[in-house]
Amino acid sequence: MMIGIYLILFLVIAFLAVTNLPVFGKLPKGTRLSKIKALPNYREGAIHNESVTPMQPEGVSFYTILWSFLFEKHPDKSPKRPIKPVQPDFSFNGVQPEIIWFGHSSYLIKIDGLYVLVDPVFSRTPSPFSFIGSKAFAGTDFLKAEDLPDLDVVLITHDHYDHLDYATIKKLKPKTKLFMTSLGVGAHLEHWGIAEEKIKELSWNQSSTAINGLTFTALPARHFTGRKFKRNQTLWSSFILETASCKLYLGGDSGYDVHFEKIGAQFGPFDLVLLECGQYNAYWPYIHMFPEQTVQAAIDLKAKVLMPVHWGKFTLAMHPWYEPISRAVKYAALKDLKITTPKLGEKVILNTHYPSVHWWNEII
Repeated sequence: MMIGIYLILFLVIAFLAVTNLPVFGKLPKGTRLSKIKALPNYREGAIHNESVTPMQPEGVSFYTILWSFLFEKHPDKSPKRPIKPVQPDFSFNGVQPEIIWFGHSSYLIKIDGLYVLVDPVFSRTPSPFSFIGSKAFAGTDFLKAEDLPDLDVVLITHDHYDHLDYATIKKLKPKTKLFMTSLGVGAHLEHWGIAEEKIKELSWNQSSTAINGLTFTALPARHFTGRKFKRNQTLWSSFILETASCKLYLGGDSGYDVHFEKIGAQFGPFDLVLLECGQYNAYWPYIHMFPEQTVQAAIDLKAKVLMPVHWGKFTLAMHPWYEPISRAVKYAALKDLKITTPKLGEKVILNTHYPSVHWWNEII
């Protein structure tokens, strides 16, 4: 009997030790929590989307989704050959803003002499532990956090592991002037040793001018948050990045909804929109977009150019790895929307250079 008691005690201690590791972050408290509770979309102990957003359709259970995810993945869920990236050029060679995509939702924006890094994940897996979850595609680990230049702003749209990576943030901490993020996410960052004065958190429809006139505005998205067991304790957002000469929309993660049309009417047109274009499934249709919805969202936003992201590095759904971009390109052509499809590491130069080679067809 004592052996059983000791075993249970050991398991409880081990569980508490693991779930309190730094990688899981911390939930908001104090003044930060008070601000969250004051949000108009906070009720019943959690933040809510503007529209009712179930995690899965009616009649679909968690176990159905788990079974499908484990046993029904497409044979082309990852590339058959290594992806061939372009060696990124971090120097400022012109006056037009440049975007360099690193795969999934991580990209660097070079703008007005400033470096803005969005949702950086440079670990092999988008999960709390390296031995759990999808591994990065071969060839996509061409860059380390240490290789990046000193950064003016690191923007975190929300706290999911494929957007907020503990190991990456720890490496970027000494070379970053400011962390811009959604309300509540600063609790994780402070827990990881980032000074309070280096963190700026925004709620929806709130703006902040960061450095040299660079303005960020947080806006609604249709998604959710959480790094451990309790969901929606921190906010998820899309962001506008604006200077005197250009306006970019950084979509983060979002299912399709009327907020895109509202944002387009109020803030559009946008010179470039970066929208999620992967990790979708009929089992979770409200929290991620299908590629055709990505194109429609760009149209709703009054985008001059669409750049699809959230694909090309990890398998987080059951579809073929190349399907998101193939479908988006096809539908954009049907809707006469300009779309750019850079290789990993390749420059997109605003108003000047929009790569459009279908490079993924070479490694299917």
